[in-house]
Amino acid sequence: MARTIILLTAVLMTGLTAAFFVFSFIKRKTIGTDSKLRKAGRVILSLLLVVTCAANFVALQFTNVITQYFATISLDDPDIQEVRKNSTETAKKLADEGFVLLKNENQVLPLANKQVNVFGYSSIDINFGGTGSGSGSDEYNVGFYEGLKNAGIEVNEELKSFYDSAYTEKQKTNVMAMIGGDYNSYEPSVEEYSDELIGNAKEYSDTAVIVLTRNGGEGGDLPLDAAGYEGGAAGEHYLELNKNERDMVAMVEANFEHIIVVINSSNAMELGFLEDDAIDAALWIGGPGCEGCDSLGEILAGEVNPSGRLADTYAYDLTGNPSYYNFGQFLYENTENKYALIFENPSVFNGEHYAYVDYAEGIYVGYRYYETRWIDNETNACDETAYRQAVQYPFGYGLSYTEFEQKISDFSDDGTAVTVDVTVTNTGNVAGKDVVQLYYTPPYYVGEIEKAFVNLADYEKTELLAPGESQTVTISFRYEDMASYDYQDNECYVLEHGDYEIKLMKNAHDLIESRTVTVASDIVYNDANAGARQTDKTAAVNQFDNVSDGNDVTYVSRADWEGTLPTARPANKDASEAVIHEIENQGLTDAQMSEEAEDIVVKDNGLTIADVKGLAYDDATWDGLLEQLSVDDMVNLIANGGYQTAAIDSIGKNATLDEDGPQGINSLISGDVKGVVFPSEVVVASTFNKRLAQEMGQALGAEAAEYGIAGLYGPAMNTHRSPFGGRNYEYYSEDGVLAGKTAAAFVRGANEAGIYCYMKHFALDEQETERLDISIWCNEQAMRELYFKPFELCVKEGGVTAAMASDSFIGATWAGEREELMNTVLRDEWGFCGMVITDFVTSNSKNADRAIRSGTDLSLTTLGNLSPSALSTDTKAGRQALRTASHNILYTVANSNAQEISDEAFPTWTLMIMALDIFLLAMAGLVMFYKKKNPIEIVK
Repeated sequence: MARTIILLTAVLMTGLTAAFFVFSFIKRKTIGTDSKLRKAGRVILSLLLVVTCAANFVALQFTNVITQYFATISLDDPDIQEVRKNSTETAKKLADEGFVLLKNENQVLPLANKQVNVFGYSSIDINFGGTGSGSGSDEYNVGFYEGLKNAGIEVNEELKSFYDSAYTEKQKTNVMAMIGGDYNSYEPSVEEYSDELIGNAKEYSDTAVIVLTRNGGEGGDLPLDAAGYEGGAAGEHYLELNKNERDMVAMVEANFEHIIVVINSSNAMELGFLEDDAIDAALWIGGPGCEGCDSLGEILAGEVNPSGRLADTYAYDLTGNPSYYNFGQFLYENTENKYALIFENPSVFNGEHYAYVDYAEGIYVGYRYYETRWIDNETNACDETAYRQAVQYPFGYGLSYTEFEQKISDFSDDGTAVTVDVTVTNTGNVAGKDVVQLYYTPPYYVGEIEKAFVNLADYEKTELLAPGESQTVTISFRYEDMASYDYQDNECYVLEHGDYEIKLMKNAHDLIESRTVTVASDIVYNDANAGARQTDKTAAVNQFDNVSDGNDVTYVSRADWEGTLPTARPANKDASEAVIHEIENQGLTDAQMSEEAEDIVVKDNGLTIADVKGLAYDDATWDGLLEQLSVDDMVNLIANGGYQTAAIDSIGKNATLDEDGPQGINSLISGDVKGVVFPSEVVVASTFNKRLAQEMGQALGAEAAEYGIAGLYGPAMNTHRSPFGGRNYEYYSEDGVLAGKTAAAFVRGANEAGIYCYMKHFALDEQETERLDISIWCNEQAMRELYFKPFELCVKEGGVTAAMASDSFIGATWAGEREELMNTVLRDEWGFCGMVITDFVTSNSKNADRAIRSGTDLSLTTLGNLSPSALSTDTKAGRQALRTASHNILYTVANSNAQEISDEAFPTWTLMIMALDIFLLAMAGLVMFYKKKNPIEIVK
């Protein structure tokens, strides 16, 4: 309605402005020259009318964006207070269950002495999550000291004042037009601690808490070399302790009897120092969110028993990670980048050459590498010495204040599926929750399909168990879930013959007990053999041969670790002519331009979007609704998707608002629309609690709906390929099963609240460096088993109805223009129904005509600068593509509460524009019709 009124006033203003100019011209010709004052007034009024006319049409184009910019939320509104309270309580539960106890020698925790000395600069500057689209406002977050005090823990105020006096505001690095991470370390040197300060601290308490923090965010990855950053040094990376931190830890170790370390980092750090005998306990808190510091205080005090498990492997030396040498900036030096970016930052986006990265480690990412690297391929025995030298904390690791016993109480195998009952008993003295983790070890044949030694099949978390209490947890999965993707020979999923060991484990390394199932012969999941997997709509077969075989990549193989593992950072290379052509080719194929398609029909069938709510995608009623869309309607809908879907009057569709939402509602347009800050996604994954992830979706969805927001740009579920990923805080895990099942649960919860979620970034978007037009080279086995897996599970188990395409080029073609990705894999194989949106349009490397023909439907731009051209609007095939894209968008919107959520009231700013219009029109009318009386007439 607001858009309609603005359109009418814009047209009226234009007409009356034209009339004013015509009148002024005629009047000047018939009456003569005005006084200088009247002439100046007429000029000023003319300029104001022209500017106001232009402003009306700009407002018409960007109605939704302007509305968002001026949007506010009233914290005094009882309904808003209620949803924020619910979100806050849910955020607290996630932190309670997501924090991971890494060490607890001599039962130092819970604290016996409730007086502590807190060391570490970051205690006064906690990183609550990350920066960029997944961030949130810190304004209402519980601080570190506040959280401790709320739990009855007293702190040394003199020591806190010392850090307060050293406070330095974080640098606001302008990366990708948003706030990026500050990688400086402001930790004071030990020389700044006076003898009196340390002496007083020792008198205050014999217990010290050390806080160590690492930042991360959108727009840049964490430094592989910390030279140039305050506190950093050449040859040291950002995820190891710097000199001031090492010295501070040593100082604390020399002066205090009990030491607890708190790790405030969503990125896996090098934590070997935690094994110092002087350090008694350690707790990982990731990005704690708004209430996490309350959770921390309660865990330290013993009011909450930690039950989180690590979502990543923690290695002693991160330079030994198989992705280490193939992460960051690599350039095709023989190319000239023709795509214009909206910013310049040579260290992150070079802008001169096309960039690439090789996922040379193949499937050996995270624990799939660390749990396989030291396995004897013949005997399956592990070289424990070598393993223990490399891995400090395995994936799935976490301690508790109590002890649990797990045992397989029932096991069934019907030849197609496995069901395992696990009985968990609290054998300790404190109530707590435990996590049941079920893995499988497949048979491996040297030189055949690559397989990791262990793979997570599924997991469940118990209820709170009192001492002596038991609970039986049931986990089921299909044989086909253990199939490997054979991209080289059968070109599909294959369940190879042999023994599969089903393992109940404490974590990815430590076995509790196991059972074995045997597959008599290979099961090949293609149409010529066993057919598609039960969860697929069509058989998954090779789609990315030109990516798997491209860029001369040697992939890591467990058959030859020494010969295939990268040992040095590769030099830049030259791109082949074929790669350059594909990167730069934005033309349409003959099939995409075919005029054999039937033209669309446009007519009024008397339907509205309300008539298709809840109907299947292929219901005939949709045809009638889509016929009501003109070409202009469809172009407007597709091209103007920046934080919205556009209003379409012909079908009664309201404009809807979409916002960023991985860690809470975060409007990048309006500084006032900030929701409750949930813990970072890696903390959510570390709960290993699907029910709680679903509760988060419900809470965040309800909060969004109350703010008038219909869609969330989240959850984000790319893979922690490297510990140095800038957005690891915004992504769940190194494991696709954990990430996918967590994301699916979140989406189910949001769906219950009537909100649609855009799962992102589909796909292969694991680094920030060069991400806007980087060519990713990866084999199809790794794509499907690792990087696609979270999205696959989110579709099949979560029922997600929207997705966001990554900025990455898969091989040499942008992901959004990969029909085999957006249509064949996503829709045909997995059964996805709904819309795909671009990531924010920041360059001219994308082509809307190719995108809509490839399955990418909506442009995330506030400027309308990725719009279908005449190749779509003036051709039959193009108009059919417009209709399909519109169908996809409208299906998502219709199958939500977007219409009910969207506010059609007049925003205040539109009333202000209308008031200005009326004032200027009144002034114009006064000038046009005011007649100055002749002085002689006045005398008479």
